[in-house]
Formats: sequence, structure tokens, C-alpha cells
Amino acid sequence: MSRPRTVSSMSQPSGRREDVLAALRGAADAMTIANIAEQLEVHPNTVRFHLEALVADGRAERVEPDRKGQGRPPQLYRAVAGMDPGGTRRYRMLAEILTLALAGDSNASAKALEAGRAWAGRLSHPPRTRPGVRASVNRLVSLLDDLGFAPQRRESEGEVEVGLRHCPFLELVDEARSVVCPIHLGLMQGAMATWRAPVTVDRLEPFVEPGLCLAHLTLDEEAS
Repeated sequence: MSRPRTVSSMSQPSGRREDVLAALRGAADAMTIANIAEQLEVHPNTVRFHLEALVADGRAERVEPDRKGQGRPPQLYRAVAGMDPGGTRRYRMLAEILTLALAGDSNASAKALEAGRAWAGRLSHPPRTRPGVRASVNRLVSLLDDLGFAPQRRESEGEVEVGLRHCPFLELVDEARSVVCPIHLGLMQGAMATWRAPVTVDRLEPFVEPGLCLAHLTLDEEAS
């Protein structure tokens, strides 16, 4: 019996892929390509194409067929049990919920600072040898670049600074600056502590210009 189809689901490749997955989920046993093609009223090659993608995405799996009897048995497929890993993510919503909840805490900045330091420990690993000043600053700039801060090393009146031209959490800053900025400062401080660097990040000055935040560094010149 054919399953009713809608124009929206069957006219687009992503819709057809979801239909193939729905057929697997609705079946009591593993299905062959021919079974699925017949149910969806599409060509077997279309089903085969989408099955390969579903297997690659971890949403479906091949099943070892019963090899009793003569001839090569058809390949069987079934949906992977558990939550669909291809579902929509809402990480920004989670970030807003947690950030705004923390912002209401009287000790929000201190907790956010510690959270940033702890986060840094997961992002970076201690080097085998203690880095020098230049290597530490360069490594910090590289880390911030990887995280999307668009960092720039600067020097002003003998002080070394790192300018941040982009904030990955920009949409949350207006409502929760007491959380967002300390997290960033804690991240930088935590990275330096993890690397045992002869550099400290003393403070983060947000929005010294409309498109610039400044991290102020202190260097241990004796370790250069």
C-alpha cells in the first residue's frame, strides 16, 4: 500500500530523503531498496541515493541479510534507533536561556569569569615546554581567531593589547554584558594559565570604539 505523498515533500531532494527515513521508521523490520521504492512510488536509484546519504549521516544503517538459500540476498536497511541526529539545533536559544539566567545572579560576573577559565581548559592543552612571551601572545591571537573574535595584536604607549573586532556572542551583549565579557576575559586568562605563559590578561575593555574591544596584557619580559 502506498503512503500518501505531498507535493512539498516529494518535490525536493531533502523531502524525499525524509520520506525514505520515515518509511524505515514505520517498518516493523528492515527494508530492501525495492520495498521502499514501491512504497514511495519512486525509482530504486532514487532510494539508493538517499539511503547512502542517510547511512553516512548516521540516521540509517545497513543490516546483514539472511544468507540462507541460493543467490545474493538483497541489501537491507533500517533506521538507527534513538533521537534523530539530523534534527534542528537551537544552540542560540540555549545560550540565551543560560546567559540571561546567569545575568540575574548577584555574582554573575565572577561566575562567568570562572566559566570562561574552565572553558579555556577544554579548548587548549599545556605545551611540553613553557612558551616565551612572543609565542604566548601569538598563540592567544591564534586561539581567538579560531573562535571568531577577529583579533589584532596592538601596542600602545609600550603596552601590548589584543583588539577584538568581532564578538561571537554579540546578540547577547546588550542584555547580558555582565556575563558575556567576563566569559571572554576568563577564556583568555584560562588559556594563559593552561599554557603556563609568562603573560597575563589583566582586563578586557569592552567597546572602546563601536567595533573594538581591548584586552590588556602584562608581559614578563624576563621570560622572553
